[in-house]
Amino acid sequence: MRFQALLFDCDGVLVDSEPITHGVLHEMLHEQGWRLSMEECVHHFMGRAVKDQRAVIEHHTQQPLTEAWLTAFRERRNQALEAQLQAVPHIHAAMAALQPVFAERMACASGADRFKVELQLKKVALHAYFAGRIFSGHEMPRSKPAPDVYLAAAEHLAVPTADCLVIEDTPTGVTAGVAAGAEVWAYVAPDAQDMARHIEVLRQAGAQRVFHSMADLPGLIQAA
Repeated sequence: MRFQALLFDCDGVLVDSEPITHGVLHEMLHEQGWRLSMEECVHHFMGRAVKDQRAVIEHHTQQPLTEAWLTAFRERRNQALEAQLQAVPHIHAAMAALQPVFAERMACASGADRFKVELQLKKVALHAYFAGRIFSGHEMPRSKPAPDVYLAAAEHLAVPTADCLVIEDTPTGVTAGVAAGAEVWAYVAPDAQDMARHIEVLRQAGAQRVFHSMADLPGLIQAA
């Protein structure tokens, strides 16, 4: 086994939050006058912080993106996550197998705001695996696709990024992990839409392996 640390994205990797978050965002953008489809919403915002898409939102709504609107979005999003969020299938068994091997050399490095990340990990009983090692792109100079959050996580773990494995699910996140100097594997759910195209985009971003079940992850890491 050649990896000394594991760095996990959160949304779409540890928790199945993307449909919930995009559903709230889609609804609120409609209320602002942007009649985009759900597919367009995913295209614009998958793997990106909403606040970082200010120019796109303001262009389509013809309204300023205010802090009040962002606060309202986060509140509605958090309520929906509290009610509906589930863990990615098989992630608990994977973490139980990986924790004895890596111990405190596992971190969660997300592009989302810290409150959301902490809320989600606690909701699905994964927080204990990452307590004290949770990093938010909102607290970095730059969020994904910049490498800052992964660089910060690796520095905290005192492991060179070249010895880290990043687990991601979006081209934006893969780009961030590669830019940090880590090896990046991409998780693609077995029921993902347009799977062949999605895998190709992830590989183009730099993913060195694509896998479809978290149940396979411990074995893949052990064999690497």
